[in-house]
Amino acid sequence: MKKLIPIGLVTITILLHNCGNEQGKSTETNLPPAEFAEKIKELPAGQIIDVRTPEEFSRGHLQNASNIDWNEKDFNKQISSLDKSRPVFVYCLSGGRSSSAAHKMRSEGFEEVYELDGGMMKWRAANFPETAGDISRLSRMTKEQFNAQLDSDKLVLIDFYADWCAPCKRMEPYIKEISKDMADKVEVIRINADDNAALCEELRIDALPVLQLYKNKVLTWTNIGYIEKADIEKHLQ
Repeated sequence: MKKLIPIGLVTITILLHNCGNEQGKSTETNLPPAEFAEKIKELPAGQIIDVRTPEEFSRGHLQNASNIDWNEKDFNKQISSLDKSRPVFVYCLSGGRSSSAAHKMRSEGFEEVYELDGGMMKWRAANFPETAGDISRLSRMTKEQFNAQLDSDKLVLIDFYADWCAPCKRMEPYIKEISKDMADKVEVIRINADDNAALCEELRIDALPVLQLYKNKVLTWTNIGYIEKADIEKHLQ
C-alpha cells in the first residue's frame, strides 16, 4: 500500500526549501567585474566598501566607495556604523582581504554582501572605471622597461607580489635565496603590484602571487598562486 504525504506538508517543505535557496543567493555572492558593476546599478542604495589601505585607496577606487581598512584594529567598529539591512559591495586588490571582510560582515548580521571576484586587479584588467586616483604615477616600470629587463643571457624569473599578500610573504625568503644562490644562471626581478598597477594591467596580471619565467625573451612558464621552492627550481634547471 502506497503512503500518502499530506499536501500541506509538501507545500511547507517546498516553501522552506525555496526560502533557504533565496537566502543563500543573497548572502554568498562573489561576482566578476561585469556582474559586480551591473549589480551596483541594480541596487543604488548599496554601500560600496573598499577594504584596502588608505594609500591603496588614494591611488584609485570605485566611484562612491568608502575606505574601511580590513587590517585596522577598529574594522569591526567602523562597519558597525553601516546599515546591515542595505546591500554591501566589498572589494580589495585581488580578493583575499575582501573575502575575509565579507565573511566577517555576514557573521555580524549583514543581510546582503557582494564580493568583487579578483578585486581591483580584475576590475582594471576589464577596463572598468575608477576615480580619485592618479594611476599613471603607479607606473614605476613601463612596458618598455619591463621588456628591457628580459634582455639577458640568463633565465629571467619575474615575481609579481604585494606586501599584504600572505602567499607572497611566504615565498619571499626562498625567492631571494634563488636570486642569490643561482645568480650565475637566473636573474630574479620582483615587481610590486601595488606600485605598478598600470604595468600589471597591461600584462594582464590579475592575481597574486604570479611567477613568470623567460628564456631569450620568450615566456616559457607561468605559475599563479603559492608554490614551493623545490617546484620553482625544477623549472630553472
